Amino acid sequence: MITYGAVEAGGTKWVCALADTDGKIAATETIPTTTPEETIPAALAFFRRHPAPAAVGIATFGPVDLVTGHLTATPKPGWSGADVVTPFRDGLGVPVALDTDVNGAAIGEWRHGAGRGLHTLAYMTVGTGIGVGVITHGRPLHGRTHPEAGHMRIPHDTARDPFPGVCPFHGDCLEGLASGTSMRQRWGRPAQELGDGEPWELEAEYLALAVHNLASILSPQMVIIGGGVGGRPGLLDLVRARAAELAGGYALDTVITAPGLGNLSGVTGAAELARAALNGNENG
Repeated sequence: MITYGAVEAGGTKWVCALADTDGKIAATETIPTTTPEETIPAALAFFRRHPAPAAVGIATFGPVDLVTGHLTATPKPGWSGADVVTPFRDGLGVPVALDTDVNGAAIGEWRHGAGRGLHTLAYMTVGTGIGVGVITHGRPLHGRTHPEAGHMRIPHDTARDPFPGVCPFHGDCLEGLASGTSMRQRWGRPAQELGDGEPWELEAEYLALAVHNLASILSPQMVIIGGGVGGRPGLLDLVRARAAELAGGYALDTVITAPGLGNLSGVTGAAELARAALNGNENG
């Protein structure tokens, strides 16, 4: 029986899994993201404790060079330059495919989640940072590199929100203003501890601006918003209402919804990357 190996490599934790040909996740293990020297061997050990997968897909935090399989200038200490492909390819002797964590989540939702039957969608994860993955006609979008829509510039009303933003590169880009990190620093408490009202109305404003930009540029049929912050109860209702106002009557009727796979979007998409690697359509 063919099984696919899947790794959702996040900045806080790695989720390793095996999936069957229907995309159903079987065995899983969560590994803390410490150093490459500790985390990668621990992930390899997971696969060695199970029947060998036919291929492995890795959906990783970034930025990442999709050609070489190396992380680039990531803010995660100790991970810049880390090779996340070769250890699995050499250590397991199977094909390996690589993409970003958000492209992986977008693939998972397109194949098995909220985006089934669609040809174009965007997946936005809002957590410690913000990332966006895009599927066009069943394939993840790659350009010069992968999309970095978390760094899009959005209007910043400094009278309403004098917070300067937390992005070390751009200050008040989308990630700088609307990530979980920005919410913690702006309000003095983690997002999950904030009550209803202005914190979430402001968050909805920024996410609605981002959705408006994505809808205008990419014309996706759906924007899926996930992540620890994105999953706040009631937030998507606020985003939908504000996005409709921002459209001003113009036909930007992209569906805004939550992930259909919950927290399994990324690892499910990584298994789909493994399926592509086995079929010779390799990204890593």
